[in-house]
Amino acid sequence: MENFEKDILAVMVIAPYLQKATALRGVKRYVGGNQFRHAFATFAILIDYHYMDAVLLKASVIHDLIEDVKCTSYDEIRSIDRDGQQVLELVLEVTRRKPETKEDFLKRILFEGSDSAKVLKIADRISNLTDLHPDIFDKEYIKNMIADTKKWVIPMAEKVNQDMLFELQDLLRRRESNMKLSSVIWPMKRNE
Repeated sequence: MENFEKDILAVMVIAPYLQKATALRGVKRYVGGNQFRHAFATFAILIDYHYMDAVLLKASVIHDLIEDVKCTSYDEIRSIDRDGQQVLELVLEVTRRKPETKEDFLKRILFEGSDSAKVLKIADRISNLTDLHPDIFDKEYIKNMIADTKKWVIPMAEKVNQDMLFELQDLLRRRESNMKLSSVIWPMKRNE
């Protein structure tokens, strides 16, 4: 982390969002742990890619809150701080709506989502793929996750971040290799 990044983070008001995210402690994940830790992983991935946008980082720690904690209040998020409304808007962009299929949800983010929504979804998917282990998930679930990532999330990364694209391709290649799902070899060359 560069000094200027540390300085940005030092003045960022994120603690109230972290406190809000603690509601995710009770939401278990198939891989073990809980959604609270997944939120931190998503946050860490964004930091790793040098994203210092306050709205994006705040949204990352509560990105699953509306889907996973049904009593979440939009007004409480709006009133957290001066970024609350923008954070809520970004969280809603990456929240699957009631009538949406998973494919419609990912398609909406790809074609209608802001760059921030795409970046957040990519970081979320990197976290999910990192936790995708064949001894925990059934083969069909893994196939579907890989297919969704190729069809919808890879194009998001092509639009917004080549380094994240490279990591997604590497994760997919490794997951396919682990599962022997496909003979597809992902290119390991960075598009710079």
